[in-house]
Amino acid sequence: MTEVLNQAPAAETKQLNKFQTILAQFCAFFGFGIFGYRSSKKRKKVFFDVITYTILVLVALVMIYPLWWMFIVSFAYNQLAMLQTSFFPASWASSYDDGLFHHYTNIINLMELSNMNYWKTVLNTILYSIVPVAVGVVTSTMAAFAFAKLNFKGKNIAFFYCLAAIMVPGPSIMIAQFCIYSELQWTGNGLAMIIPGCFGAILTAFFVRQYLYGLPTSIIEAAKIDGAGYWRIFWAFIMPLALPAIMAQAILSFIGCWNNYLGPLLFVTDPDWYPLALAVAVLDTQQGTNVDNAPSVLAAAVLALLPVLVIFAVFQKMIIGSIMLTGSKE
Repeated sequence: MTEVLNQAPAAETKQLNKFQTILAQFCAFFGFGIFGYRSSKKRKKVFFDVITYTILVLVALVMIYPLWWMFIVSFAYNQLAMLQTSFFPASWASSYDDGLFHHYTNIINLMELSNMNYWKTVLNTILYSIVPVAVGVVTSTMAAFAFAKLNFKGKNIAFFYCLAAIMVPGPSIMIAQFCIYSELQWTGNGLAMIIPGCFGAILTAFFVRQYLYGLPTSIIEAAKIDGAGYWRIFWAFIMPLALPAIMAQAILSFIGCWNNYLGPLLFVTDPDWYPLALAVAVLDTQQGTNVDNAPSVLAAAVLALLPVLVIFAVFQKMIIGSIMLTGSKE
């Protein structure tokens, strides 16, 4: 009973030299059986788990380091201390009269020097992120409901053309969009970032459509027997049942709108209607070369990034779960 479990039979161990025996015992310890030594499946699993998680941790550190560097540099004294920063700055902003958060409080002054108002850019970003997402997700869900549960002539052809539109690169049609928005006078008041998004997004409709395919059609048939129309069915049954997929797509759309830079750069010509992402880029161009203001620009970038990180951290399970559920078969 006290015999070692991974010990090879005596007939096999006699044929091994000392080096082979040591090598076989070493490999068997980590779960690999050679030269007749039996391996342990549990140790083998532990060994591969350690290797896997070690690689994942190293990759995570590599990906997190730029975010950490940007955050920690926002507390550096000036650009020289910023350039000397690897994990912590050589000198901290606590030397300023207003303390460690000097660069965060200095953002408002720098925005004014660049003819922008910080709080107005924040409100613009919220406006560009909430209104198109709230209205656009409902519009996309209506389209998804029609493609998933309603039968009408040309449904598959229409859906095919909608998916084909995804293949067209967005930047290739931005010149045409700018001409249209200019004729409609949407470029000077931020409407170009609000109204088009209210018509929904094809990808959102696609994912919600896949989710709706997993819902039983008998619910809709029973509601129609009770006299409910499609409008009532949509609001009373489809919206509540598809809420996980709708919320996940709304969160992803919100993150995309919040981080949108190219759209406002082309379609918003008035600095009073700049969103935060564009304002930070302008601030970097005009003030980032100043020795004292470079960390303040990174502080503005941290504030612009923080809401997105918080939202994704809170709702990541909902987002991942919804994407997994949209893979249901038709």
